[in-house]
Amino acid sequence: MIKIKTLEEIELMRESALVVSRTLGILAKEVKPGVTTLQLDKIAEEYIRSQDAIPGFLGLYDFPNTLCMSPNEQVVHGFPNKIPLKEGDIISIDCGALKNGFYGDHAYTFAVGEIAPETQQLLDVTKESLYRGIREFKAGNRVGDVGYAIQNYCESFGYGVVRELVGHGLGRVMHEDPEMPNYGKRGRGKKFKNGMVVAIEPMINAGTHKIKHHNDGWTITTQDKKMSAHFEHDVAIVDGKPELLSTFKYIYDALGIVSDEEDEFRRH
Repeated sequence: MIKIKTLEEIELMRESALVVSRTLGILAKEVKPGVTTLQLDKIAEEYIRSQDAIPGFLGLYDFPNTLCMSPNEQVVHGFPNKIPLKEGDIISIDCGALKNGFYGDHAYTFAVGEIAPETQQLLDVTKESLYRGIREFKAGNRVGDVGYAIQNYCESFGYGVVRELVGHGLGRVMHEDPEMPNYGKRGRGKKFKNGMVVAIEPMINAGTHKIKHHNDGWTITTQDKKMSAHFEHDVAIVDGKPELLSTFKYIYDALGIVSDEEDEFRRH
């Protein structure tokens, strides 16, 4: 069942989302060759707890860490470990926080040092597809409209859109209705209404859309071992239009990036 949020609840959810946004901004300064994902995980846990919040993933479904850390061909749900990141890697950092009884949950895929041009294109296309999907998350549209926008754009570059893993509603629990696939047909699926809050999160592979589940019960990689990218925002429908609750601003500030990509999804 889809749980509609009041404007007051949406503001509380914005606080939760911004804890995650600031955490990712802190991590942006630390992602570099030689650092381990366990070191990053420790930084994230300490910061989240300092914000009167608790790590949203730690213990959720028995996950043992604060961050899902998925380098290179890993799609999502990777464990932090002691292996140092190296030049040319990419790393998807997915983070959650629970504050005021509500979850924030979003993700960014970082370049580690200098990366290959074709890898940069995968990141750029995946992030652009996120905003194309968000644009379709408005009152009267349907789940399939978001999925179609993401799929159509990414497949035009020859990329694979992961089928088995989807975005989701968000609220007092991490995963609510509706499921938000990154593929679909226009006009299909549940209809969007004011007060809905979802996490939209394209997971896009450089090659095949097919994935492999590993024996640890969590790690998921591309079947052909090509790179995979993952970007995620928390979005509410307010006055019929999509409004971002999360932001990449703190990441961009840390990395010296100037961007107006989020402006259309903010209240003016």
